[in-house]
Amino acid sequence: MVTEIILGFLAAIAILTGFGGFRIVNQVERGIVFRFGRAQKEIRRPGVAFLIPVVDRLKKVNVQIVTMPVPTQEGITRDNVSVQVDAVAYFRVQDPLRAAVEVQNYLFAVEQVAQTSLRSIIGKSELDDLLSNREELNKGLALMIDSPALGWGIHIDRVEIKDVTLPESMKRSVARQAEAERERRARVITADGEFLAARKLADASAIMAHTPSALQLRLLQTVVEVAAEKTSTLVMPLPVELLRFFDRDGGQGSPAREEPEKPGPAEKSAPPPPLTAPDELTKTLGLPETANRPDS
Repeated sequence: MVTEIILGFLAAIAILTGFGGFRIVNQVERGIVFRFGRAQKEIRRPGVAFLIPVVDRLKKVNVQIVTMPVPTQEGITRDNVSVQVDAVAYFRVQDPLRAAVEVQNYLFAVEQVAQTSLRSIIGKSELDDLLSNREELNKGLALMIDSPALGWGIHIDRVEIKDVTLPESMKRSVARQAEAERERRARVITADGEFLAARKLADASAIMAHTPSALQLRLLQTVVEVAAEKTSTLVMPLPVELLRFFDRDGGQGSPAREEPEKPGPAEKSAPPPPLTAPDELTKTLGLPETANRPDS
């Protein structure tokens, strides 16, 4: 009787132990079995995995793509501008055995490498590259992170620079630079338009010089355009050659003007006698001059 009880107890322990050796591996995970502390090369796929009780230990590794934000890093660019840059990294576990054995915590390790690589990229780049040439910087940053991560069984899918924060003084400088660039482009466009207009006018004047009737047609068209404005005044332009013809004709028909004879040196009038004090007072007040003044 006692023997049967002991055998039943041992059988129950064996059954419980046997069921306890079963593990379930999810679809997004891979299992690494450590037998007596030694990692087995066989990777347990999704499904049910049987382990030897007390001997085996299962460690699960997630193989999904991990989205890791890289904290904001402050640095100085190659052209001596202080900026703050943050980024985001996308990676996944490519070799679960290496990720479980080669590195203690691959998430923390990738984060630290991403921070140091971002600082290095900031120091090697200029401000214009950070603002406008981010694709090349993203590729370089991903390559810098992927180099040490390959030994850990990690594959870097991509790295993106999210935001670049500039000082307020630098923002104003960039705004002034952009405004000056737009003004320069506007002036260049205006100058090109004036140049093309002058060239077209020169071509039109050459055509009108060879065909005088074209000038007359243009004159009539201008008159029609002015008359269509419903104004009471109509301006009729006259050719300059016609005015010159009348001026030349009038100059030939008018008699020559007789210039007055200039007095000779002998006929020059003598200077007037000097004025006395009463004469000066009379002239100043505007009184009529008297021929004979009574003696005082």
